[in-house]
Amino acid sequence: MSEQIAQERHWSTQKERGSLFLMRLTAFSVRLFGRRLLTPVLYLIVLYFFASARSARRNIRQYQTYLAAWSGNATLLPTLGSVFGQFIAFADNLLDRLDVWRGRLRFEQVDLVDPSGIRPRLLRSQREGRGEILVVTHLGNPDVCRAMAELGEQVPLNVLVHNRHVAQFNRLLGEAGDRSMRLIQVSELDTAMMMDLSQRVERGEWLAIAGDRVPLHDGRRVTVNFLGHPAAFPQGPWLLAGLLRCPVNLLCCLKVDGRYRIHLDPFLDTAHWERGQREAAIQGWAQRYADHLAQQCLMAPQQWFNFYAYWQPAGPETNDAK
Repeated sequence: MSEQIAQERHWSTQKERGSLFLMRLTAFSVRLFGRRLLTPVLYLIVLYFFASARSARRNIRQYQTYLAAWSGNATLLPTLGSVFGQFIAFADNLLDRLDVWRGRLRFEQVDLVDPSGIRPRLLRSQREGRGEILVVTHLGNPDVCRAMAELGEQVPLNVLVHNRHVAQFNRLLGEAGDRSMRLIQVSELDTAMMMDLSQRVERGEWLAIAGDRVPLHDGRRVTVNFLGHPAAFPQGPWLLAGLLRCPVNLLCCLKVDGRYRIHLDPFLDTAHWERGQREAAIQGWAQRYADHLAQQCLMAPQQWFNFYAYWQPAGPETNDAK
């Protein structure tokens, strides 16, 4: 019974609210009527979701409470307005995703924060050298990874995901003319998958993987302190980096004053561990990442779009994400 409840809570078992047809219809509606006319309709849908999704309201309130307590900023404490505001921010995020898929988000519309010069390595990787890993987050708009591929002048970007809807998104991206980003379903890092990813890295391709989502049936997870409370984070990004022996960088896309700001930060020059120290190394990297993510939450508090119960006991089948 407990396993069944955990599976019902897990993000990867939640039925996608939509289909390829509905995604096409929404994209067509934006093209036909424009974003301005479609926005009120989407807001009404979000209002219905806000009113009916009791658990989502509770989970966002929990996030805002934890963030306020961890930061010591009482203005971040949840109110009815702040919780609803997070739902509205999600509606804006969805419309921005449509703009991304339609190719309307260009380099000149994005502010790049890259103090360590990660972008030049991205530009060079296809001509010389190996690819690297980008650890992304679901804080903000992860679909701006498409803009990241454009920043790399069509450097192949492989996005590793854990859901069953990869084929639909790949088809939609292909119809929109986006050939620079590929979604790859990774249920587990088996030998065949590792060989494929290793070949891609050797060809100068980059890999993007979420650092804040744990798959349901993969026991590779680690419990860390996030916003002052234990939460399960995946081992996957750090295990992958160690096996491929390639650098790890952090990518986060936040909307600030109406413009997207892509933050690129180096994380590991080379991931490796001594014999018998793998678990300890991964624990340390995951905790560092959770600390970094907490700081980024303060830059855009209402762009945390995880409407599930994020802080749960980290048993083998108990954690979830969007």
